[in-house]
Order: sequence, then C-alpha cells, then structure tokens
Amino acid sequence: MVHSTGIFTRVFGISWQQMQAKVRYRILFLTSLPILLTLVSLVFITIYWNVIYTGKQLFMKVKADLVVANSTLVQVQERQQDKLDSISESWDFQHAFRLIKHSDQQPNPSAISALNMLLAQQQKELGLDFLRLISVADAAGDPDLRLMLHQTKQKVFSGLMVLPAKRLERINSSLAKQAQITLIPTLHAKKPKQSMETRGLLSRTLLPIADQSGNVFWYLDGGMLFNHNTDIVDNIRDLVYGKGTLPERSIGTVTLFLDNIRISTNVPMELFPKDSNKPNRALGTLVSDEVYQQVLIEGQTWINRAFVLNDWYISGYLPLLDVRGKRIGMVYAGFSESPFLHNYLLNIIELGTILVFVLLISGFLVYRGANSLLQPIEYIHQVVTAVQSGRNIRIGKLDMNGDNELAHLAEQFDRMLDQLQRRNAQIQAAAEQLEIKVEQRTRSLQDKTEELERNVALLHATRQQLVTNEKLTALGELIAGIAHEINNPTAVILGNMELLKYELGDNAAIVEEEIELVIQQVGRITTIIRSLLQYSRPGEFNAPITLQPVTPIVEEMLLLARHSIEQQEVKLIKEFTATGSVEVNRPQLLQVLINLMVNAAHAIENKGRIWLRTYDWLEDGIAIGVKIEVEDEGMGISKQDLSRIFDPFYTTRKDGTGLGLSLSYGIIKRLGGTIEVNSTVGKGTIFTIGLYHKAKDDQQLGPYEGLHFGDRTQ
Repeated sequence: MVHSTGIFTRVFGISWQQMQAKVRYRILFLTSLPILLTLVSLVFITIYWNVIYTGKQLFMKVKADLVVANSTLVQVQERQQDKLDSISESWDFQHAFRLIKHSDQQPNPSAISALNMLLAQQQKELGLDFLRLISVADAAGDPDLRLMLHQTKQKVFSGLMVLPAKRLERINSSLAKQAQITLIPTLHAKKPKQSMETRGLLSRTLLPIADQSGNVFWYLDGGMLFNHNTDIVDNIRDLVYGKGTLPERSIGTVTLFLDNIRISTNVPMELFPKDSNKPNRALGTLVSDEVYQQVLIEGQTWINRAFVLNDWYISGYLPLLDVRGKRIGMVYAGFSESPFLHNYLLNIIELGTILVFVLLISGFLVYRGANSLLQPIEYIHQVVTAVQSGRNIRIGKLDMNGDNELAHLAEQFDRMLDQLQRRNAQIQAAAEQLEIKVEQRTRSLQDKTEELERNVALLHATRQQLVTNEKLTALGELIAGIAHEINNPTAVILGNMELLKYELGDNAAIVEEEIELVIQQVGRITTIIRSLLQYSRPGEFNAPITLQPVTPIVEEMLLLARHSIEQQEVKLIKEFTATGSVEVNRPQLLQVLINLMVNAAHAIENKGRIWLRTYDWLEDGIAIGVKIEVEDEGMGISKQDLSRIFDPFYTTRKDGTGLGLSLSYGIIKRLGGTIEVNSTVGKGTIFTIGLYHKAKDDQQLGPYEGLHFGDRTQ
C-alpha cells in the first residue's frame, strides 16, 4: 500500500488520502484499476509459471544427468569386463597360461612369474588398480570372491564391493594406502564417528579361464578402486555438464559415495577459489543427513534441492548396490542453484520494470483522456469548499450542454444551498437559546456529581475500615482460643518426645532425625500461633531479627515443604545466585516461604514446574538487598482476585483459611520489604519478595505500600 501511494503521488501529484476524498480522483482510480489489475496479474502468472515449470525442468534435467552418471558407472564395469576378456584372449596370455599346469599338478614357478609380469604390464596399460590370476581353490577360500563365484556360473561377472584395509592388502599392498581418506565434519551432516576412512569401494570383475575341455581351474581377478579416483567422476562431469549446458558461473559436479563419505568427487572445497585455477576437491566430506536417510536408509532416489558442502545444489542421488544387493554408497550428479536463482530474479526485475513503465504510460493516457470530464467536477468541488469556509457563492451554469447530468446536478445543488442558507439562520437563533439552557443545566449537574463522588468515596473508605476492624476483632478472639487449645497439646508432644528420647537412650540414634523433625514441627506450630497473634495484635510482638544469608533459609524451607511438593508431582527448578545477607527473623521468613511454596504446588492441577530463585537486589548497580522468587505453571489468578489475595480471610480454596498471604504480607511489611505479584490466567504466577540488607521501619509504610500487582509477562 505504501508503494502504491508513492506511485500515485508522483504520477497525479496528490496523496492516497486526497484521492479517496475527491470524486474526480476516485473516478480516475476506478478507470485505471483494470489496467493495474491486469498488469499485476500478468506479473504473478509469469512468476508462478517460472517457479513451477522452470523448477520441474531443473529437476527433470538433474534426473536425466543422474541416469547418465549411473549408466556410465555400469559402462565402466562393462569396459572392465571387456578389458579382462581381451587379456584372456590375447596370444601372450594364452601362451603364458599354457605353460602353467593344471591345479592338480605342481605349477611351474617360472611360468607363473612370466604370467604375473604380463598381468602387471596389462594392468598399467589398461588403467586397472589390480589384476591377478587366482586359482579356483584360492577364490573359493576368499570370502569376498566366494560371493562372486555364486554369480559367475562359468561366465564373467562384475560388481561393486567394499573391503576393509586388511583385505585390500591381500589383493595389492598399495590399495590400502590409496583407500585412506581423512574425514571432514560437514554442515547439515552427521558428525563422523572416526577421523579416517580406511575401507575401499571396488569395481571388481571375475573372469573364469577355461581349458580346452571347458574346465575352469583359474580366474582373472581385476578391477579398480574408486577411492581418490577422479578420472571417472571427471569423465562423467564432462559428458553430462559440457560447455553450454549450464548458465554462467553454475558448477556441475559428480560424486561417488562410500556410505555417506565422498571418496571420489569434483565438488570443490570452495565454490570460487582465489589462489588456484584448480579447486581442492571435497574428499572426505559427508552428505547431508536428510539425503542420507532417504537414499541410504530408505533406498529411495533423491531428486530435489540439497545442501552440498557449503551451497544449495539441484541434486540427484541414487543408491549403489554391492554384489549382494546391499546399499553401500551413492552416486550423485547436480549443479549449483544460485546462478539459476540469479537469472530468475534478473528476469523478474526486467519484467517488473517493463510493466511499471507500461502502467505509468497507460495511467497518464487515462488521466489525459478523463481530464475533460474531471474539470467540471473540480470546479464543483471548489465551490463546495468555498461554501464550507463561509463564502456565499453558487455554481451557476457550467459550460456544458443543458442535458448533461453534471449541469442538472449543479442547478439542484444551487437550489439546495439557497434553502440551506435560510434554514441555517433559523437554526442559529434556536441554537443560541438552547446553548444557554444547556450550559446552566450542565453546571448544576457537575456540582451534584462532584458532591456525590465525595460522598461515595467517604462511604467506601468507612465501610472498608469497618470490615477490617471487624475481621481483626474476630481474628483476635479466634486466635486467643486457638492458642490456648493448641499450646497445651504441643507442650505435651514436646515433653513426650524428650521423654521418649531419654528412655530410648543409645537406641534413640536410629530415630533421632525423626524425633528432631517432630520437635522442629512442634516449634513451628508455636511460631505459627505466635505469628497469628502478631498479625492480629502486631504491637504486642517484636520478633528479633538478625543478619542472615538467604540461601540456607530457602534450602531449609525446601526440606520442610518437600511433602507438599512430592504429593503434587511437580518438578522443582532451583536457581540460587544470591550472595548478600538480610536482616530477618528466620522462623517468620520460613513461614512466608513455606506458604508461597505450598500455594504454588496447589496451583498446579497436573504435573508442572516450580522455579525457586534467589538473586541480589541491585539499584543503580549497587546491591541493596536480596530478592526471592517463587514461580509456578499453575492456573493463575484473575484480575478480580489479584487485588484481594492479601485481604484477611479471603481465599479461593475450599479448605483455605485466607490468612496465609495476609500473614506473609504482614511479616514482610514489618521488615520494610516488598511483595510483587505477576499472574496470567492459564499460564502461572510469580511471587517476588524483596528484602533489604538492613530492615526498614515499617511505620513508614502505608497499609499496602510495597505491594505490587501485575500481569505475568514471562
């Protein structure tokens, strides 16, 4: 919308808001709208066509490239068979082979030596990595060749095979060293489990050599190692991605994988190397995990975008199968995606520029063509504006045919202005009288409203004070009776525990922890009763306060409240970072923290988490105290209940007394501290207690100073 507004402002010299306000420009806009929609639709249709069909063509191309690459590998094996077949049929081989006796006789060493020299020469000339003559017994004893013997059926057989280093050394001592590839961790790929790959991927051919009677006692075993073999992938690349098949700067690459490791590739380590005309090959890098799962694990062909080393490529991957039909690697063909995207965006920009130019020209022509119609509308608008400013003018006759709709509209508008002028004079006289009466009545109503607001405020404050006084009076009477009834049983319990400990003697050590816990809880009951009395008659109690670290008190609270936490099956997360100490009464602070922790546990209906935090309270970078936070993932507190949770006897729980938070607030207030509450219904609640290093005089605080409510933001 902002872009469109700028275009209209530059073309027509008027803003979007002005165009909406004026009829002439609205007509101009509606006239230009079909052209605009047509051009925009053309842009989007073109973009859609390019995205859909160009993308399909790219995938079709890479699929065809992958087929060619795989067919080339098959041809490599076929040519390998032809090479071994040509060796076996050559006169030199047949002459040397006739000098060797059958397997049931002792072979002639000199003949074997001559044949091996011939095979070594042929191996070098034909570009094979190994070529040897092996007896039937040796082939049957080799576990790798034994798999191929079942496939030969007295005919030549070729296939792929993965061999570890020791088996490579049995064939040729140089193969094990050639197969070694250092693994390099790669983006979007699994982390390698080892630093070096020592296995080798072989294209192996087994050719039976029959005597004149058709019996086979010997085999020609030859092939090539794909590890570090760049000739194959370069030949495929030159075949598939020859000159002119890809856009400028696009790179076509081919790779052979052993499992997920690039063992033969022309993928460069850098897309555009600066220090060399021949980029380093990405040997030892790994394929992305997404491709690995689909191709090697699921055995499917990949035709899609893929992250190759450090850039996105249009890629095709096909699994490679060994002689047993097991997936052992992949063949890849693909080309870089960025040049295609660059050309695509350039085409879109060119198309957009042409369409914008056409839009501007067509809009200008429409504007010029409609100008003769819009001039009378502009004149009518000027007259209307002048009338609004207080001038007494009329439209009069327009330079148009009398049958024109705009001429009739101007005539009717002039008559309406005459009638409006007469009625305005009448309305003005009546409005002046009405204004005087309204002003008198308004002043009287304002005076009565102010008086009523003062009376309501006074009534509300009086009622609140009466309710509070009645609650405190009832609380004092209730606590006095509770204290009398509870203190005697607690004294009996405490005395009996001491007697029990004395009677058990040395055996008391077995239950000493439980006895001490009972004594502590009896002491806590006494402290709670004292706190209730303190809330109802705070002037009669003056609990001593001392400078203490906060973290040990919090940890003691967790021990006392563990039953409630375990019963609710909540997960407790502790974050204790506070380093300072504060002046508090330890039992009273324990009472506050236990109350908050139990409330947090009860607020969680099912399994949830509770965070318990302590950290230093900083102000302008200086530590002034310590803050304690109790956060839960419970049901939260509504805004209506949030402002009343610290009132005495107010509770939303069926089994609650409504005194827990009231007592807690009273304890923190007498220390000069603060309590902040942030809650969101359905998400949870955070209670934050702020305690100063040195307790402040609570007389300086009002009834609810230091108490803050708000919505939970976390």
